[in-house]
Order: sequence, then C-alpha cells, then structure tokens
Amino acid sequence: MSDFIYSWVGIAIAVVTIVSILACAWFLKANTVRRLPQGADPGTTGHLWDGDLAEWNNPLPRWWMYLFYITIVFGLLYLALYPGLAVYGGALGWSSAGQHATESKRWDSRYAAMFDVYLKQEIPVVARDPAAREMGQRLFVTYCAQCHASDAGGSRGFPNLRDNDWIWGGEPAQVHESIAKGRQAVMPPMVEAIGAENVKAVANHVRSLSGLPHDAGLAAQGKVKFEQVCVACHGMDAKGNPALGAPNLADRVWLYGSSEEAIVEAITRGRNGVMPAQLEFLGAGKVHLLAAYVWGLSREPRK
Repeated sequence: MSDFIYSWVGIAIAVVTIVSILACAWFLKANTVRRLPQGADPGTTGHLWDGDLAEWNNPLPRWWMYLFYITIVFGLLYLALYPGLAVYGGALGWSSAGQHATESKRWDSRYAAMFDVYLKQEIPVVARDPAAREMGQRLFVTYCAQCHASDAGGSRGFPNLRDNDWIWGGEPAQVHESIAKGRQAVMPPMVEAIGAENVKAVANHVRSLSGLPHDAGLAAQGKVKFEQVCVACHGMDAKGNPALGAPNLADRVWLYGSSEEAIVEAITRGRNGVMPAQLEFLGAGKVHLLAAYVWGLSREPRK
C-alpha cells in the first residue's frame, strides 16, 4: 500500500483502476453479442484505402475473445490478492517492503556467524586482518562510496577518509560511533555576530592560519573578530573541537574549499553536514567491519 499526503488520491487511483477494468469487460461484451449466420456478409467498417482495399467487419474469433476475458478475470483476482490498489493491501498481505525485510533477515542470519567472529575483536585487530579488510572494502563500496567515493577520497562536503584529519575524532571508538549513530555537523551563519563588514577580514585570517595566500591587513583585522566569536568552537589555536565537530582551521584540509569565496560563504550562510546513522540499517557486524576498514585507511602507508 502507498502513503499519500491526501487520502482521496488513493481512493481515486482505486476507482479509476477498477472502473477501467470493468469498462474493458463491457466494451468487449458490447462488441461480441451479435453473431452473423454462417456465410452471411459481415459488411465493412466503412474504411477504404487505395480505392478498393476495405476492412471487413468480422467479429473476433471466440478463442481470442475468451483470452481477453481471462486477462480481465486475472486482473481482478490479482487486485484482490496483491496490493495493486492504493487503498487495499491485498488478501495475501504481501508487500515489497515485507519481502525485502524477510529476505534481509534470512541472509543476515546466514552470515551472522561470520560477522560475529569480528565483533569479538577490537577494531585495530580487525583492521589488520586481510580478509576483514577485503570484506570491509566491499561493504564500503556498496554503502559508502556514493558520498565518500569508491577510493574513500571524498568530495566537496564529504570528507576524505584516507587522510588522518578527523572532524569528530579518529580513535576507533569515535569512528565506530560516527558510522553507527551518525553525525550532524552545523556551522551556523555568523554574519550577524561578526558583522558583514568583517566577514572578508575573518576569511583572510582563516586563510592565514594554514599559510594560504592572504591580505595581511585584512587578516590582522579579522583576527580580532575571530578571537571574539569563532574561538568558542574552533579554539584559540583554531585546531577545532572533535566533541562539537568543529574542524581544524590551521591545517590545509578543507571540506568545502579553501578559497576566500568559499570561506566567506561558510561564514555568511553557514554549513550543514549530515552523516546518517547506519547501525539499524546495516547491523552491528557490518558497522564493526566498516569502522575497522575506515579507521585502517588513514593508517595505510602512503605511496
């Protein structure tokens, strides 16, 4: 069954569906009630092509007509048994969501023992296991690559998981918590607190923190505002606060870009980042393997 904002939508779909099927039955019946005597001239439909090519008005063969009736009966039976109508779930109670849940449960129980082996091990131990890393990589490509890319390199707004820069902390337990419970990162618009006239100056100060090209005069002016407003989250040394998800501004790792325009946009409009919780969806075993794989990525030797 489908959920609609307005209940009448489902009723309308059901009515249109049933009326259409019954109309097909009536139309078929209305066009097959008259039978011509054997050898009688059926006449034509009145359509003529190329001067003498006419379309005879012969009735449908009985076997063909019966096939049409069978399809109509089949359609009605299907709608009675399965959720083909928007307001009726079907006598069998089947649904695609229910079938998916049943199959997922069956496969989860089949592979539970394999995941339980790794659940009993600490994340660093799992991360060093070649077989576990291979399983974790397959899970990552299936569930995480859509945002973080297949190589875990991330993209704008989605962090690179291969470096050792962690917004919420890079300890095994912190990585596991990020995957299991999700994260909600919020950088509120700060233009009113800083003042519109100071936004560009603060942006230049932020760029100076990581040694990026900047206007020294504006950076000095922006430092004052930064220390008045921004240190509450990013700290006096601007190295961030993993407990709040406040990023380190003193390195050269940028989630939304390091240009002056990108930083001005972040200060003016704020940022909102969401990492969905995966524990309920994936289960404890898969989350544990993923946490080990992701944690281990930043500890691989750089080529």
